[in-house]
Amino acid sequence: MRIQLLNLAHARSGDKGDTANVGLIALEDKYYPLLVREVTNDRVKKHFAGICKGKVERFELPNLGALNFLLHESLGGGGTLSLMTDAQGKTFSTALLRMEIEIPDQEAQELGLA
Repeated sequence: MRIQLLNLAHARSGDKGDTANVGLIALEDKYYPLLVREVTNDRVKKHFAGICKGKVERFELPNLGALNFLLHESLGGGGTLSLMTDAQGKTFSTALLRMEIEIPDQEAQELGLA
């Protein structure tokens, strides 16, 4: 079963210089292990292909049921340097929530997603 992250989490994002910061927070505690397993640095980097030119760092915050991602070199130099129309990271959270992951049907049923 393919499912968008918006069915499992909510997100917030911002920026500092040329780095976008995206927090992904599980809607329910039971979804957090799935997010940890499926939303990897590599998958986030691939999802933001063409936008994120640097590395992606992930930080796990189990006490909050959240993951935090730093997407380096994503804002064309940052708000004051970039020629991008919107060189801030505000919209990165919405973009990440559109990412799809694959969940085995049995697991989806156990989590109440199917």
